[in-house]
Amino acid sequence: MAISLSKGQKVDLTKGNPGLTKVVVGLGWDVNKYDGGNDFDLDTSVFLLAENGKVASDADFVFYNNTTGGNGSVVHSGDNRTGDGDGDDESVIIDLQGVPASVQKIAFTITIHEGDARNQNFGQVSNSYVRILNEQNNEELIRYDLGEDFSIETALVVGELYRHNGEWKFSATGSGYQGGLAALATDFGLQVG
Repeated sequence: MAISLSKGQKVDLTKGNPGLTKVVVGLGWDVNKYDGGNDFDLDTSVFLLAENGKVASDADFVFYNNTTGGNGSVVHSGDNRTGDGDGDDESVIIDLQGVPASVQKIAFTITIHEGDARNQNFGQVSNSYVRILNEQNNEELIRYDLGEDFSIETALVVGELYRHNGEWKFSATGSGYQGGLAALATDFGLQVG
C-alpha cells in the first residue's frame, strides 16, 4: 500500500523497505483545455546535489538531452512531448546503492518548455503527481499528488530523495518557481546562458 504524502511531508524510503535497491520515480500530468496554438511540453529534470545543495558539474543535471548521471545510477526515460494518456509521462530509474557518495540529495523537477515565451504556466496543468515504485516488482511505495496550487509558475520542484543516517528518505516539496528551467538551474548551481 503506497504512502500518500502532502506538501512538506517526509517519509523514509529504504528503512521501511529493506532490500530496496532500485526505484522508478514516475511523474505525470494532464494539460487542461488549452488553445494557445503551441504544444504544451512539460519536462522532467533531475538535479544531483552535493551537501551544499548545488550540482558539482553539468553532468549532475539529468534531463532529456543528458539522460544518465551519477556514474550511471540515475537514468531518465527521455522526453514525452504531450503528456497524453494515462500513467507516468516521464520516469527516472535510480540505483540507490550506485549513487555517488558526494550526492546527498536528488531533486525532481517539472518545467514547461518555453513556458514564458508561449504564455503557459502550471495553472493550465492538472493531476500532477510524483510516485516512487520498487523497480523489481513495480509496487508503488510513495505517491505525492501536487494539487492545483500553482497559477503563474513555469517550474516546480516536486520532491527530493535525500540521504539521512545512511538511509534514503523522500520529501514532498511542491515549490513553484517563475522563470522556468533557467531559474531552477541557476538556483541549483548551474551556469545558464
